[in-house]
Amino acid sequence: MNAIELLKADHERVKSILTQLSESTERGLKKRTDLLAKLEMEITLHTKLEEEILYPAFKEAGAKEQDIMYYEAKEEHRTVDSLVLPDLKKTDPGTPEFSGRVKVVKELLEHHIEEEESEMFPQAQKLLGKAKLEELGAQMEAMKTDYKKSLSGMAA
Repeated sequence: MNAIELLKADHERVKSILTQLSESTERGLKKRTDLLAKLEMEITLHTKLEEEILYPAFKEAGAKEQDIMYYEAKEEHRTVDSLVLPDLKKTDPGTPEFSGRVKVVKELLEHHIEEEESEMFPQAQKLLGKAKLEELGAQMEAMKTDYKKSLSGMAA
């Protein structure tokens, strides 16, 4: 699977979790807690794949326009990882505040995904080409496997 296909599949998983989370109710505490843990795991891994594999290759292959896109995407990741997700995790899932924060996380991530898929990914396909994207995809799959192993190691 090439890097772009792999990341788009991740995006679909994240959007699905966000939809389930936003449709959950204040009574569904366990469901909300489980979905939030799943969301955090997906986002953490996905961010790692993009920032350590795709983004540097994209930035290196591009020019100033790609530099700007690279830094914007990294800043959006930082906003979610450092501010929005930690706040959501600290919020009681049985409150309307949780619902409000989920809505904001969902809007931010959907905006980010839309920008990547409509701007960055098509440019990455042109700049990097099929062979390079296949190579990056293989690196991503290896990183995913290692990450999941390290998680199961922590759970044991």
